[in-house]
Amino acid sequence: METIIEILSYPFMQRAVIAAVVLGAVLAFIGIFVSLRRMSFFGDGIAHASLSGVAIGIIFGFSPLIVAVLVSAFFAVIIYLLEERTRISADAVIGIIFTAGMALGALLISLKSGYQPELISYLFGNILTITSSELIFVSAIALVIGTIVFFWRKKLLLLSLNEDLAKVSGINPGIYKLALYIFIAVATVLGIKILGIVLVSAVLIIPVSAAKLVSSSFRGLSIISVIISEIIMIGGIISSLVLNTPTGATIVLFGTILFGMMFSFYSVRGKR
Repeated sequence: METIIEILSYPFMQRAVIAAVVLGAVLAFIGIFVSLRRMSFFGDGIAHASLSGVAIGIIFGFSPLIVAVLVSAFFAVIIYLLEERTRISADAVIGIIFTAGMALGALLISLKSGYQPELISYLFGNILTITSSELIFVSAIALVIGTIVFFWRKKLLLLSLNEDLAKVSGINPGIYKLALYIFIAVATVLGIKILGIVLVSAVLIIPVSAAKLVSSSFRGLSIISVIISEIIMIGGIISSLVLNTPTGATIVLFGTILFGMMFSFYSVRGKR
């Protein structure tokens, strides 16, 4: 049996690890604002709605990942506009986009007969199939988003905590809110190649939730969230290799177990 080090020497595994490290950091950092704004359903809804983009890419011969990213950005704008210009609640708007995107994706997929292995990899994730071009695309977009969010972190934090105070402080809530929606949507969809449409939103939620157990400041929350996310990503990949299990599902379960252990430890510690 090959050792973990030998397996990691293969180019496809190196691409997988690089993608996991880059996306793990960006998703965890953006996940902080998702948590603060109570937008967990937003990431899940966008991920599922992106099925329509994946289907368009497969049917017309475009890159499913690139089309899904563009579609997710479009849906993020639609959600923002409906929230701002109608009396429909945010959850209802996301639910409409969620179901419409999934329905459109299912309809388009039905037009293409036969088994679609590529579609299955996007639904449930298959990080081992990520190509060099996909890695470059994912890394470039993720780094751009991560850099912008990092420099905007104080404004986005204030906006997330108190929108009225942000407005008084000279921040244009509309612009930053729309940008944040697009960033969350695109970053989430970038992760579907690793975790799949069904599971990707977990990386937005689990690291931040775990970090909240041990941090008491935004700086600490940011650093610890990223560290935990990287542990979950790398630990999940290694565990999947050892156990010969699906990588995406193993990453999510590894993260869930880690969160459960941290929660149990700090709950017991807090009672003392």
